[in-house]
Amino acid sequence: MPTILVSGVLANKPHNGGNAWTRLSWVTGFRRLGFNVVFVEQLAGGADVGECTQYFRTVMASFGLTGSSALLDATGERLEGLAPDRVKDAARSAEMLFNISGHLKLDEVRAGPRLRVYFDDDPGYTQFWYAQGHAGLELAGHDFYYTVGMNVGAQDCPIPAGGIPWRHTRPPVVLEDWPVAPSGVAAPERVRFTTVASWRGPYGPVTYDGRTYGQKVHEFRKCIDLPRRVPADFELALDIHPAEANDLGLLRDNGWRLADPKRVASTPEAFAQYVRGSSAEFSVAQGTYVDTRSGWFSDRTTRYLASGRPALVQDTGFSGHVSCGEGLLTFRTVEEAAEGARRIAADYALHCAAARAVAERYFDSDRVLGRLLDEVSVRG
Repeated sequence: MPTILVSGVLANKPHNGGNAWTRLSWVTGFRRLGFNVVFVEQLAGGADVGECTQYFRTVMASFGLTGSSALLDATGERLEGLAPDRVKDAARSAEMLFNISGHLKLDEVRAGPRLRVYFDDDPGYTQFWYAQGHAGLELAGHDFYYTVGMNVGAQDCPIPAGGIPWRHTRPPVVLEDWPVAPSGVAAPERVRFTTVASWRGPYGPVTYDGRTYGQKVHEFRKCIDLPRRVPADFELALDIHPAEANDLGLLRDNGWRLADPKRVASTPEAFAQYVRGSSAEFSVAQGTYVDTRSGWFSDRTTRYLASGRPALVQDTGFSGHVSCGEGLLTFRTVEEAAEGARRIAADYALHCAAARAVAERYFDSDRVLGRLLDEVSVRG
């Protein structure tokens, strides 16, 4: 059975169940296609070793990866899971390294697989920083470069390719991990829109070629009065600092319900329960994704769709690549968001069925990963 190494940040973000799914969907998706998959992560300096190690151990066990995963420190020494020598042996026998955001930096491990794939899930940030010469991106040394930004490289997209032949892929969802939630067949008395998000996102604004691209907070503020416009409930499992008193007041004054993501979505299981317990998703995107029309699509949204939960999300340019209008609805303005919410509420059962169909057509891991593997000539 051929081996694939997958590397990315998971333990480095403990108690973030949604982030864990973004990594594990690749792992479980490749395993479904007949590969032996080894997950390798390096813990950043300054992290809480005990907390991060325990989170890694728990998540790996829950996904059956205890014997095929490793958490290493920055120098490559073992913190949890496989010993370094076994990781190196696995690398030398591997067909491919799938390196999410270039996370794996150990030269001896990176050099082992037959080929190396860099996967970019932050389109715009990665390319702007690379163009500005920022260190630490670890783009060099890969054979293929994939981005979830479906418009990167297009003439009307201002994201610089930087001489890199970016290929495009969609975020995969393993459909059997996300069956249709039973209540999706009946219309609720009042639709409850939710999402799991951070108020500002992991990065600050980025400036390139004289233009500054903003954060998620700027897009949220454009839709601040949405709950006043629609007879529905809007809840954010929101990572927001208590010092953001003005914004917290603004959210509550406009009818937003707030939940603590560390309480409702701290593990992959809790995150799944929160998504499946919702009626639908509403979410904005990072300003950088929106303003560049990068074509970015949220892996979180794929899980709502697969669960038979309609999604009402801000268009980043992905609507040119994915069918929208039923199950998956887009908006650019708060007026369009309000209209989309009304449409979902008016024919909820139709949009639930359509949501699952969108997931099956565009984001099914068998299709997404199968196409990528064909393109890089890796066979199971």
